[in-house]
Amino acid sequence: MRTRRIRSVWIASTALTVLVSTFTGTPTHASASSSEPPDPGYLGFRLLEAPVARVDDPRALKYIVDHLRPGTTIERRFEVANKTSAPHEVKLYAAAASIEGNRFTFGDGHKPNELTEWTSVEPAKLTLDPQEKVNAKVMIKVPEAAAPGERYSVVWAESATPPDATHNIGSVTRVGVRVYLDISNSGEYASFDIEKLIAVRSKKGRPSVIARVRNTGKRALDLRGKLDLSDGPGGLSAGAYPVTEGTTLPPGGTGTVSVDLDRRLPAGPWTARLRLESGTVTRSLAAPLTFPEPGNAVIAWIADPSGHKFWYSLAGGLALCGATAALVTYRRRRGAADR
Repeated sequence: MRTRRIRSVWIASTALTVLVSTFTGTPTHASASSSEPPDPGYLGFRLLEAPVARVDDPRALKYIVDHLRPGTTIERRFEVANKTSAPHEVKLYAAAASIEGNRFTFGDGHKPNELTEWTSVEPAKLTLDPQEKVNAKVMIKVPEAAAPGERYSVVWAESATPPDATHNIGSVTRVGVRVYLDISNSGEYASFDIEKLIAVRSKKGRPSVIARVRNTGKRALDLRGKLDLSDGPGGLSAGAYPVTEGTTLPPGGTGTVSVDLDRRLPAGPWTARLRLESGTVTRSLAAPLTFPEPGNAVIAWIADPSGHKFWYSLAGGLALCGATAALVTYRRRRGAADR
């Protein structure tokens, strides 16, 4: 298999991407101190390299994000740190991941997938002294016969502490970095559309804006952004409010992102301007919004990019996510649009 090396650039920033702690064992009726979990050996993880071509891509500085042709090999260096006062043995490996329910989801334990079969981590095991930091390397070799498409995994650093005579609960701590790898003989394509903005108010009176987003490209999206409100009552402006992060849309997927606002915010009307980004791809949408008055939590004012406005009667959170269109009441849609 012919391979080529991809040039990379040193990452100066620190990124602790994910921490998962799992406790194992069965507590007994011993004293409170002996039933507490032992020190799990908290670890630090920092990606040290990104492709030169992606030096301006925020996702590539935080995760391993790349687009490769079949038959290509890449390497990325990362740093693992022991943040405790005791030595710890650390295992380094790649495990499966997927996008489920518009969330990046980690596979259980060391579960493999196609991408992990192409991945090796060196060293596979190391012992870190207290406060020690060690560099390691992950290599991904894409087979010549690899089919087009995007794959997902996580490169993990794992430290386990078994139960002992003093502690009857063991623990496993994992820190790591996501991998988004797209395979194709042609160029990559990432894009998305913001389809609607929805103004809602919770039962506790807190206003929020929900945006429906469609992934129109061939790469997964990790959505982030900010919302500004202007032209409010008396000329008020508010913002910028951050989008609640955590939504990952697979290629072709549709989902929502939300922005929680101040309870003291007047109902409106407002001009809402939402700016979303994933990597270097950005999209914006401005629309007039009016929030439901307190006590009308199931009513939402909707505006789409064409300026068409109408009232929707929403049946709980499922309707907000667009997953239960059958529950949406259209009876007054035309009349409300004409008012």
